[in-house]
Amino acid sequence: MDIHQLASVAQQLVAPAKGILAADESGPTIQKRFDSIGVDSTEDSRRDYREMLFRTDGASDYISGVILYDETLRQKAADGTPLVDVLRDQGIIPGIKVDNSTRPLAGAPGELITEGLDGLRDRLAEYFKLGARFAKWRAVITIGEGIPSDRCISANAHALARYAALCQEAGLVPMVEPEVLIDGDHDIAKCFEVTEATLRETYVQLAAQLVVLEGTLLKPSMVLSGKSAANRADSAEVGERSIECYMATVPAAVPGLVFLSGGQGDEEATENLNAINRQGAKVGAPWELSFSFGRGLQAAPLIAWGGDAANIDSAKDAFAARARASSMARQGKYASGAVVAG
Repeated sequence: MDIHQLASVAQQLVAPAKGILAADESGPTIQKRFDSIGVDSTEDSRRDYREMLFRTDGASDYISGVILYDETLRQKAADGTPLVDVLRDQGIIPGIKVDNSTRPLAGAPGELITEGLDGLRDRLAEYFKLGARFAKWRAVITIGEGIPSDRCISANAHALARYAALCQEAGLVPMVEPEVLIDGDHDIAKCFEVTEATLRETYVQLAAQLVVLEGTLLKPSMVLSGKSAANRADSAEVGERSIECYMATVPAAVPGLVFLSGGQGDEEATENLNAINRQGAKVGAPWELSFSFGRGLQAAPLIAWGGDAANIDSAKDAFAARARASSMARQGKYASGAVVAG
């Protein structure tokens, strides 16, 4: 492990005004996305869609890295260029999703554990050879009646820490993603409580596994009201409560927080990221406050594309517009509704 190299990659991923595109949808997930626009999910259609995003002019002005799925990391563009090289030639760092998704946690109704540690060391070594320089592992914490349990939080934090240690051994920057789901009718205070407990345990476990924090990134969920809650907190409160929570739990050694959009609408996620950055600047938060959006960057271009090659330019414009908006929010300079394509 070269900690200086890991720290350098982590810092490049949270470069000023830039963020990360999450294009790591599993087969079933991208199938659902394509179904929504009436497009068959085939190896070629998935390649064409992702290549379209990756080749958007000026993408590297706003995007520092892209999280890929195993299939995409190995694919070539229509002209035969490896997609990894399409990204690297623009100065965009390729990353890779390495978890094997979630399964029910034994003896814990309604709670989930992320799997994928078996064989991970060998997979990480291969991914490094294929060009990946960072990785992602997502844990899922559900808020509900009597949950999450301490056992669920501990089990997921332990898995995240073991994954992170293996990544650093292989020369990959681990993106640590303990997502507290937005589903439910809980208020923002409950989300704060669960997020705080989850992050505290995550950093206890990372320390126990000797993970070097300077060579990591945190991909947290924002502190939000539940999606079906009455009187949901506005963006100003989301910014204040989120920064309060992270300041109490996330060590200053972590280079950056790259927020997930987590089921929020495009505009909601952008406004909340903007508020978080404004509050972070106000209190002197020690980390870069960036983004790692999937749906928040892709929903608009997916609809604009619709599987038709004739729509590629308009889809690229839609992607560039969302990337610019996220970049502005990442700097605390976003004006609500100011997404302009072209």
